[in-house]
Amino acid sequence: MSPQPQAAVGAPLSRVDGRLKVTGQAKYSADQEPEGGEGVVHAVVVDSSVGRGRITGIDTRAAQAQAGVLKVIHHRNAPKLPYGPNPGSLNLPGERLRVFQDDQVRFHGQPVAVVVATTLEAAQHAASLVKVDYDAEQPVTDLADGPPAGEPRTYARGDAEAALQSAPVRLEMTYQLARTHHNAMELHATVAQWDGGRLTLWDKTQWVQSPQAELAANFGIPAENIRVISPFVGGAFGNAARAWPHITIAALAAREVGRPVKLVLTRRQLYFGTGYRPAYEYKVRLGSDRSGRITAMTHDLRAETATYETFVERFALSPGQMLYTTPNVSQTHQPVRLDVNSPTPMRGPGYSTAAFAVESAMDELAAELGIDPIELRQRNEPESDQSTGQPFSTRRLRECYTTGAREFGWNRRNPRPRSTRDGDWLIGTGMATAVYDTLRGPTQASVRLDADGTALVESGTIDMGPGTYTSMTQVAADSLGLAVRNVTFRLGDTNMPVAGIHGGSRTMASVGSTVQDGCDKLRRQAIELAVGDEGSPLYGADAADIVVRGGRLHLMDNPARGETYRQLLTRNDRTHLEALGSWTPAQSRSSMYAYGAVFAEVAVDARLGLVRVRRMLGVFDAGRIISPKLADSQAIGAMTGGIGAALLEHTTIDHRDGRIVNANLADYLVPVNADVPDLKAIYVDGRDDEAGPLGVKGLGEVVLVGVAPAIANAVFHATGRRVRDLPITAESLL
Repeated sequence: MSPQPQAAVGAPLSRVDGRLKVTGQAKYSADQEPEGGEGVVHAVVVDSSVGRGRITGIDTRAAQAQAGVLKVIHHRNAPKLPYGPNPGSLNLPGERLRVFQDDQVRFHGQPVAVVVATTLEAAQHAASLVKVDYDAEQPVTDLADGPPAGEPRTYARGDAEAALQSAPVRLEMTYQLARTHHNAMELHATVAQWDGGRLTLWDKTQWVQSPQAELAANFGIPAENIRVISPFVGGAFGNAARAWPHITIAALAAREVGRPVKLVLTRRQLYFGTGYRPAYEYKVRLGSDRSGRITAMTHDLRAETATYETFVERFALSPGQMLYTTPNVSQTHQPVRLDVNSPTPMRGPGYSTAAFAVESAMDELAAELGIDPIELRQRNEPESDQSTGQPFSTRRLRECYTTGAREFGWNRRNPRPRSTRDGDWLIGTGMATAVYDTLRGPTQASVRLDADGTALVESGTIDMGPGTYTSMTQVAADSLGLAVRNVTFRLGDTNMPVAGIHGGSRTMASVGSTVQDGCDKLRRQAIELAVGDEGSPLYGADAADIVVRGGRLHLMDNPARGETYRQLLTRNDRTHLEALGSWTPAQSRSSMYAYGAVFAEVAVDARLGLVRVRRMLGVFDAGRIISPKLADSQAIGAMTGGIGAALLEHTTIDHRDGRIVNANLADYLVPVNADVPDLKAIYVDGRDDEAGPLGVKGLGEVVLVGVAPAIANAVFHATGRRVRDLPITAESLL
């Protein structure tokens, strides 16, 4: 077939759902109001006030006496749920939290009861009246004190210990990363409605099949009896990638009271009702020769996990295995069991954690040897992936370095730390490498072209912010040869064709490929219909010579010979054409990653230790860019999040009882406008055809990965003081 003209892909289009969002017409989960019956009632969760122990008594009399209260559910009156195995979950070792099934308290904030009332205010007040007595024990919540959770994950090649002992240059560093929470704008919310044995759930999720599978397992009902709907998600960054206990609470409450129930977690409850990026201790030992060529590295990680589940960021070891030429590597990744709720993936999972340690260590080696940080990385650039022996599908990291250095003005940098001032401010610049795996998965999408020349494309994927509605519309428009305004893309429903999890930067490559497949199939149907129709101007033409542009089929070399979809379908008495797209990634023989180089300039108040980021540039090798405007949105948002991780964000736990002290947006600091400087992203030209037919690698994760170490390296250059703990606070620089 002739290649389709590309008019929408690559264009900086505004979001097709933007008007709905800015006018308040986009309905998020908490906005849903199921029709029929007596109307929606409200549920409010009562949280445990101890960090470990068991419930010895629960008094709900005062709560039950309040006007409007329908029921208070807890472990003493809740029905026993089957909680069968859930193959659709993240499959963590251990046992997921089972709400109201026993008297055990496993962490501070664990749900111990739920109040259901006719109004939110009545439910909130009644929840405050529930009195719970505990036999409390001392929780263990400090990473330094917890026992190991099983055997560590390990990796080794060569003989790292021997190579370190013989290395002319040896460095040993320990980096600490605080626990951080996602804090998306939208609160987690669920509306549950039963109709006999069938359940409809409106839920904030990154994967509609996840709550469907979770509730099927928990209630022991067929998954096909559960419909999950999630058309809009107000940010998630990973913490909506699995089903959390509150969805089971909402469904249970709805079944118990016989009415649809709405449950919205408060901002405070998000800190223990959903997951977080775990705290880490990351020890690095590095050996090199005098020219900076690395001979050995060891990586020893310890990270928090819950007592009831074992969460391990499976990619935390990857950068240390493949990013630089390192013949001798030894790694251990040990989860530590604590009395906390379960962690979960957070943007750039594993890679951003490892990048802070690895890229800081590279900067420390550069300073030790007096070698430019970019030159050091260039000297250790591998020819292939040393962890697998595979060639790289594409790797334009050298281009990222050179382009970034030129655009950032790296050559104007005085390499000596603490050498540049602007009044009371010490000025420093730093850089770091970013890397993220190119993830993909099997997906499906349905396509329908109506006789009026408009198309509807559906897939059960999600849009938590990267612009899935828009990017899929662009792909479909070009493949069908329609204007963007004539294509509608719908998502977020288990009744739609199945798509995988919306996370790990896999959606564009996976869902985009299946959308293109379905639209290509439908376009070919229309072309075959035309060339076989004696009434068509294209009758008898070679189908391979026909393209579609602006809804009109025509010969590629003779645009005057053709007709519109509308004319073709109307003449053939066809109300529509339809096709099912599907795509499964082929087994790759190459190592596929997205890459980047991040450059940062900071100013540090010489007397107060305050750090301000002045400017930042990221140059990324992410394959083909479908939408430059959406890409910039992702890059700027990720850089902002990276500033938070580097300088502001950390969760503070009172180890006496396991309480999170700063479980709110007043005390858990996130970047605001005053913290965010001029941010710029550049995308190197190219595509990765091994990754899929669209040539994309994924962008949403890699744009975060290198930000925190670039800032930390810039702080060292400004002050001459190496801070190995995140976030970098004024106290650490005084």
